[in-house]
Amino acid sequence: MRVTAVIPARYASTRFPGKPLAEIHGKPMIQWVYERTAQSKLIDQVIVATDDERISNAVKGFGGAVQMTRADHPTGTDRLAEVAARIETDLVVNVQGDEPMIDPQMIDQAVVPLVADDSIPMGTLMTPLGSVEEYLNPNVVKVVVDRQGFALYFSRAPIPHGRDLADDLSAHFSALPAFKHIGLYVYRKNFLLAYPRLEATPLENLEKLEQLRALEHGHKIRVSETKLLSYGVDTPEDLERVRARLQMNSPR
Repeated sequence: MRVTAVIPARYASTRFPGKPLAEIHGKPMIQWVYERTAQSKLIDQVIVATDDERISNAVKGFGGAVQMTRADHPTGTDRLAEVAARIETDLVVNVQGDEPMIDPQMIDQAVVPLVADDSIPMGTLMTPLGSVEEYLNPNVVKVVVDRQGFALYFSRAPIPHGRDLADDLSAHFSALPAFKHIGLYVYRKNFLLAYPRLEATPLENLEKLEQLRALEHGHKIRVSETKLLSYGVDTPEDLERVRARLQMNSPR
């Protein structure tokens, strides 16, 4: 089974223009993401998908593979599907271009279920929530799953809700099966190509969570649990924190 990782990378960003090219200890962020993704044991090839020549030139500069895409894609999934349509592959992994500390083992953990079971169209990751603050934060997406590990729902709201824990949530939080969604996705190629043609759905529009479109159309999403963590970059402040973490982890 051939597995391809595609890293969508846009230059334009409301909060952080040029983010993929932000320098981290001598390398652009996109290079960190590319090299870490390539360390996955299950990935056969890595491709950066971009509509910007500056990003394309940077990727070529460090010897990476890049494909230019249209500039008018409404979502990263549409950009991913454009690249998938051009290549020979069985599975496509969407690795976010602002995850310079992505652990390659996380990629493998998400891919394994789809390699083992060809009936699964889509997979992703979750990790236990670390605090009540995360649980209550609408910017942290939560997920609940069934007994087989398939997603029941994703939400910005605090789910699951402990009816009898509300009065003393902090004291009982460790007993709550609460998980944070990690936005790394694996798609079977045929499903990915069909995905952009699925009509947008009410819950997707309400929560502003694109993965709900798959659930609302009746498609299963396998959610693998990981204890590993990554640190994304949304703002210049996040970039400084990542620089510090990578500095601490670098060989002396």
